[in-house]
Amino acid sequence: MSAAELNVVLAGAMIVLLAATAAVRLSARAGLPTLLVYLAIGLVIGEAGLGLEFEDAQLTQNLGLIALAVILAEGGLTTRWSVIRPVVGVSALLATLGVAISVAVTAFVAHAALNFDWRTSILLAAAVGSTDAAAVFSVLRRLPLAGRLGATLEAESGFNDPPVVILVTLVVSDAWTQANPVTALGQVGYQLAVGVLVGLVVGRVAQWVLSRSALPAAGLYPIATLAMALFAYAGAGMINASGLLAAYVTGLWLGNAPLPHRRATLGFAEGTAWLAQIGLFVLLGLLVSPGRLAAALVPALVVGGALLLLARPLTVLVCTTGFRVPWREQVFMSWAGLRGAVPIVVATIPLSAGLPAASTVFDVVFVLVVVFTLIQGPTLPFLARRLGIAAAGQALDLTVESAPLEEAGAELLQVGVPEGSRLVGVYVDELRLPAGAAVSLVVRTGRAFVPTGHTVVRAGDQLLVVTTESARRQTERRLRAVARAGRLARWFGEHGDDPPPAATSAPTSAADPAGNSPATSAADSPAISAADSRPPSTSGRLVRRIRPRTRTDIS
Repeated sequence: MSAAELNVVLAGAMIVLLAATAAVRLSARAGLPTLLVYLAIGLVIGEAGLGLEFEDAQLTQNLGLIALAVILAEGGLTTRWSVIRPVVGVSALLATLGVAISVAVTAFVAHAALNFDWRTSILLAAAVGSTDAAAVFSVLRRLPLAGRLGATLEAESGFNDPPVVILVTLVVSDAWTQANPVTALGQVGYQLAVGVLVGLVVGRVAQWVLSRSALPAAGLYPIATLAMALFAYAGAGMINASGLLAAYVTGLWLGNAPLPHRRATLGFAEGTAWLAQIGLFVLLGLLVSPGRLAAALVPALVVGGALLLLARPLTVLVCTTGFRVPWREQVFMSWAGLRGAVPIVVATIPLSAGLPAASTVFDVVFVLVVVFTLIQGPTLPFLARRLGIAAAGQALDLTVESAPLEEAGAELLQVGVPEGSRLVGVYVDELRLPAGAAVSLVVRTGRAFVPTGHTVVRAGDQLLVVTTESARRQTERRLRAVARAGRLARWFGEHGDDPPPAATSAPTSAADPAGNSPATSAADSPAISAADSRPPSTSGRLVRRIRPRTRTDIS
């Protein structure tokens, strides 16, 4: 390829990327997962549109799984352990037993109603058996849900992709004819258990390394963090374990650990995940042959209807009843089982293996995802309001990050104070920070000044707090306590570490994956590890951790 041809290709790729970026606003207004717009872009530039032919299913599968690993790693990084900890049990059950129930019911309908053979029926049912992390994250994070409902659905979407990939791989392989059910179940259990173990080990090692590294540039920390998650994916795959689960668990651990430059890391991970989604969906759109889709419409409606109206409600009923999930939330969970990239990527596995019915499976899955995303996505806000489970104006957490001043043996904390925070109206003296910590600077409406003990904290202030390394944790806890309960936090028994009584009914004794003390729900209280791209909280806002090269270079 000549330089001129390369420039043409690069220009075309950037046009696609810019169009996909602009399409996010359109999909957000319509309440649709962005995958539909990206798939449409792929179809437009494909063989039926601009004539670009692409038929490499193996390449699509390989790149698709890597893209899913990036998306799941970003999902783990932006997921608060304090929020999903109370729902891990029900989410794990939905991701394992729930997937099995869904596959069984859907496969039976496909076999009975469409006369597919059992292998094709199980492949089809397994491909659509999991909810999609990218679709769930993109829709539900714009929809405030009461209680633990949103956390349950997000955790389920992060956990249930690996079992489906494993199941489809087993059905496509020689294990379909050679392995007995016990052996197959043992393989699934091994891949899931070892995948979790690899993710935990890599996450713990990555936390230790990153927290003790003094890299010369802040931009290197996000790269190293994402590289650790992808290393977990590759490492788990090398020992035949679930790489997707390992990447998610590593991201979950690192997202809840006190690491340097958290905001920069999360921003980088979010941008990389968007890029992975765009590339993945456009690639899947290119792989589709539009001329075959009409024939797949009826099977897609039959399978999708069975999935939405039979398999998913039964799955939710069986898996959530023991956890006393209210019926209104069960109804919403049944309707909110969004499908997206994962089913289509999984459907490329039989294509790559050259199975006779692979094209049928891929076309049916593609049409099913498009049609039922159009049906479910836009109706979720309406359904949430009708069921009375939409929460109006939830408050997010106060979050604090530090900038290590290594040569001085001190750390710099920066705390944002938005509207509604209980820090507002508190005198600096009333913060009662521990010995070794002090508010050194206040930035208010663009003007910086050194506060006195009688300075009143106002909404919109940025507080710069210098603390010794030994007092850092206690300082953070005190700031969180005041943000939760005001100047009389200690009188109300608030010490900045335990969840407030209204936050959740879940036990508060478990530690998070990074070994931190229990945090709280996103609705009420602070969490040291709660960095994400959501709107600023009413308690405070996380800021970047900076590793200055010298004592005086702290920007």
